[in-house]
Amino acid sequence: MPEETRKNIFVIGLDEANLPTLEAVPDAGSYRFHRLLTIEELQEGEVSVPALMDRARAVLDTHDGSVDAIVGYWDFPVSTLVPMLGKEYGVRTTSLESVVKCEHKYWSRLEQAKVIDEYPRFGRVDLETDDPHPPEGVNFPMWLKPALAYSSELAYGVSDMTEFRTAVDEIRAGIGRVGRPFDSVLELLDLPPEMDGVGGQVCLAEEAMTGIQVAVEGYVHQGEVTVYGVLDSINYPASPCFLRHQYPSSLPAPVIRKLHEASERTMRQIGMEAATFSIEYFYDPKTRDISLLEINPRHSQSHAELFDYVDGAPNHHRMISLALGRDPALTGGKGPYAMAAKWYYRWFGDGKVHQVPTPEQLAAIEREIPGVRVDVVPEEGQKLSTVSQQDSYSYELAHIFTGGDDEEDLRRKFDRCVAALGLTFDETEPGGRGTKTR
Repeated sequence: MPEETRKNIFVIGLDEANLPTLEAVPDAGSYRFHRLLTIEELQEGEVSVPALMDRARAVLDTHDGSVDAIVGYWDFPVSTLVPMLGKEYGVRTTSLESVVKCEHKYWSRLEQAKVIDEYPRFGRVDLETDDPHPPEGVNFPMWLKPALAYSSELAYGVSDMTEFRTAVDEIRAGIGRVGRPFDSVLELLDLPPEMDGVGGQVCLAEEAMTGIQVAVEGYVHQGEVTVYGVLDSINYPASPCFLRHQYPSSLPAPVIRKLHEASERTMRQIGMEAATFSIEYFYDPKTRDISLLEINPRHSQSHAELFDYVDGAPNHHRMISLALGRDPALTGGKGPYAMAAKWYYRWFGDGKVHQVPTPEQLAAIEREIPGVRVDVVPEEGQKLSTVSQQDSYSYELAHIFTGGDDEEDLRRKFDRCVAALGLTFDETEPGGRGTKTR
């Protein structure tokens, strides 16, 4: 296709790991992908939304050609920059308000409570008082989390008042890094009375949910909410940390229908349009109840390979199609595998990592084991506690994507990849991070 006729798609936070999946979407030959801001600019330290907007404008204003779409697949601030820039440059996005209604955990719960019953008891925790207490009616065990955070950062499971107070101290000390920039976004909106004075530096307490974790992926197009995939999220034993996401879900059909219905009601209430979403739930096999954990106002970029393996196209296709005003439904073929999984190879103590494979060595592993892709997180000799964007209980060593005929095939490929990576550690601190259940 002639260069001048290709659509210019600006991807906020475009990273090397996602470039191959973006280039694997249908009609990729008719697109030109441009990076708009780096991951380091977007996620490290305390970000400034006005400064990021200025940097993005500088790129867009000097671009020689059309700006046909502005997209992103990361959480705050990317999720909010997309509608803010979209409005300025006249491209198709959902509204800023709909994004913030999802990302502000307290506001999101208020919206959910208007249309569904499938959510835990919740309330706000006063971070200003010297003697903080759980909200009335919210019982232990519970989770404490900021209104907004990266990758479960500053999210703590607590079972008594001692753990509660320790978690409050940790959240109080760290909440400003993301909370202050989030405040600047909230100032752009006309907030409802129930959000008066809440702000972005608020702590939420929620009763702990039990059961099987699942993720629902969908989109809103011309007012119609569509769910296109449900994935199982399996944790490490006795830990809140993901071991793998597996697609498609193995849950019974009636449960899948219930997840679809709750997601559709919730997203209609949120008022999203021309955008993808990912909602996390718990399903309790004993009671057969579902409970909504959180809404991500984007699709999950970490699931892109899974949809490509099974459905024949990465879920980035939905994001791009919506941004261009096209129907995001897939037509035609299927992927090469019946099932797929994203595995999280983790370490539950601190230490320095060694023998990190080179890109050439990783490519050799991927050639040797069909249907796998491997991304290593830390660098050679890096101390795990210095790796950014980690949860409160573990350190990610590698993301391993596998496609296979069945669950056993997926597990066998994961085990082979872990062995082939051959990572070693020194200066270790066993048990350096806890393993609380959710």
